[in-house]
Amino acid sequence: MTIERLTVFCGSQFGRDPIYKSSAAALGRHLAERGVGVVFGGGRVGLMGTVADAALEAGGEVIGVLPRELARRELAHEGLTELHLVNSMHERKALMARLGNGFVALPGGLGTLEEIAEILTWAQLGLHRKPCALFDVNDYWRALRASLDHATQEGFLKPGLRALLMSVSTPEELLSSFAAYAPLDLPRWISAEGS
Repeated sequence: MTIERLTVFCGSQFGRDPIYKSSAAALGRHLAERGVGVVFGGGRVGLMGTVADAALEAGGEVIGVLPRELARRELAHEGLTELHLVNSMHERKALMARLGNGFVALPGGLGTLEEIAEILTWAQLGLHRKPCALFDVNDYWRALRASLDHATQEGFLKPGLRALLMSVSTPEELLSSFAAYAPLDLPRWISAEGS
């Protein structure tokens, strides 16, 4: 699958370990060098700002999507290729989903977790067939992966949907995994016996 733009979910903080920031910068640079545009939350802070800055410095396209209220708090990143100001977090996520050909979650907090969970839910509902990955820097997403595996084992998550969420640890692995991605034919998300 060809990825022209990648929607990146990530933290508005840097985290404790410097590897999170350096990995975010490496991802932004790599995407730009490969001609892949970045779609992100539009902020200048934390890992969000790091990915955007690195991609811009490498000559890449960077598109931000930010609710007006957050822009008023002076969190908007200056100098992006495009900055879309929207009215709500719901509009933000919907536009970010439309603009990207795939999704990746870097380390982050509740917002990042919610974004990747919602995008997987949309896949479950058949609203998109785009690849999704965790950028598992320093094994950051280990507990989430274990939780999803447990939900699958206990019958709350279909194995096909669990397989949709890849886990990668380098920018090169991310793009090669997405290049090899073939959309999955997922079974109906709810069965007659579960309704």
